[in-house]
Amino acid sequence: MRILVVGAGSIGGYFGGRLAQAGRDVTFLVRPARAEFLRQNGLQIISPDGDVTLTPKLVTAETLSAQFDVVLLTAKGFSLDAALTDLAPAVGPKTMILPVQNGMRHVDLPAERFGREVLVGCVCKVATILDDQGRIVQLTNLQDLAYGEMDRRASARIAELDAIMRNAGFDARLSADIELEMWEKWVLLATVGGAPCLMRGNLGEIEAAGGGSDITLRFLDETVTVVSAVGRTPSEPFVTAAKAQLVQKGSTQTSSMFRDLQKGRPVEVDQIIGDLVARARRAGVDTPLLDAVLTHLSVYQNRQLSQP
Repeated sequence: MRILVVGAGSIGGYFGGRLAQAGRDVTFLVRPARAEFLRQNGLQIISPDGDVTLTPKLVTAETLSAQFDVVLLTAKGFSLDAALTDLAPAVGPKTMILPVQNGMRHVDLPAERFGREVLVGCVCKVATILDDQGRIVQLTNLQDLAYGEMDRRASARIAELDAIMRNAGFDARLSADIELEMWEKWVLLATVGGAPCLMRGNLGEIEAAGGGSDITLRFLDETVTVVSAVGRTPSEPFVTAAKAQLVQKGSTQTSSMFRDLQKGRPVEVDQIIGDLVARARRAGVDTPLLDAVLTHLSVYQNRQLSQP
């Protein structure tokens, strides 16, 4: 199977790099500046499981002409519209698009553009950053990629995808209910993103502050209420595990949104928080904590966009 990875940043570079390292047929669709950097320096992964430097196959929007079997869509949510335009020549009648962005809007947009039949649900869990040297740095051993048909069918194409993803240097698994996992991930992202961004600290620092755990758990309750109203109700085991994770003493866990905020980069506020708030309003669900985060990060984002 020919795999096109859209983006070679911290997520696309990591999973695409591992697939390429395992001998899969992987090509990266990147911007010209990133392509030039990767040609000169290679795709570098710094990981607890071992460092590697690869010579990746690269295309840009201007040179992409062939169709691919699999498109792993890893561009940031605020770049999604442009990414869909760039990748359009890669989509054929049998192409599978696996979007791994945050939230659920990344499912709606490709479906509107290419038809819902091209979509395969996907959830990735990995803690990576793109450092100042352009390297992908894996922060923990977590490296999970789950996928499945949105309607839970055991299709021939999903079996073929599963075979190509397994034994590629990360934990790959075929999900029995990928849509539920996507909604549950949104719950966790909105909480782990929202609380640290508002409180300006990781989960352990919030827990150590007076009333910190209560705030974090109220964030969780609010997001669970919204998702239950507009999507799928998270499972009881998920909620129980999330509560324990969110208030763990000494936890250094945070989110990519908080890391981007600390570095002065654009944040996925519209995708992770804004879209959830919009869906909540349409459903008549009150979201005081999410509203506060949305306003807070919108002020930050507007300031970033106004700078020359």
